[in-house]
Amino acid sequence: MPSNPLAIRDIHLPDPIIWWPPAFGWWLALLLTITVIILMFWSYKKITRKTAVKSARHLLSQIQMKKDWDDPRKLTALSALLRRTAISVYPPEQVASLTGQAWLEFLDRPFKEKKFSSIQGQQLINNPYQRTINSDLKPLFEFSEQWLTAVKGNEK
Repeated sequence: MPSNPLAIRDIHLPDPIIWWPPAFGWWLALLLTITVIILMFWSYKKITRKTAVKSARHLLSQIQMKKDWDDPRKLTALSALLRRTAISVYPPEQVASLTGQAWLEFLDRPFKEKKFSSIQGQQLINNPYQRTINSDLKPLFEFSEQWLTAVKGNEK
């Protein structure tokens, strides 16, 4: 018997599996997850905006119909409603700090003519602090309804 040893080599283990860079499937899963999160956030914002304007329209009609409320109380409620709606629809840092004439000019943005800066609109900044109101609030409620319609049309 020949004594030729067999040419057997020692077992070689494969290189260790590294975690970076991840495989293509992991990149795809990450991209898909980010896309789903962005779409969920965008959908939530869109639904919230529509709900804010729809709720504001409903509250506006309720304020108008309140027979047991006096005009200063209705005016205060209307002013608060417009402010809350604006903060819900627009970025809060753009709206929250506006007061006086700047607030009325902001409300006038959707219109060609200055509805809220007019005498009727001035009631929003002058009359909430008075016990009696000498003018009719109907034009102001009409302006507010038109503003809500314009805001709904400008939603992104």
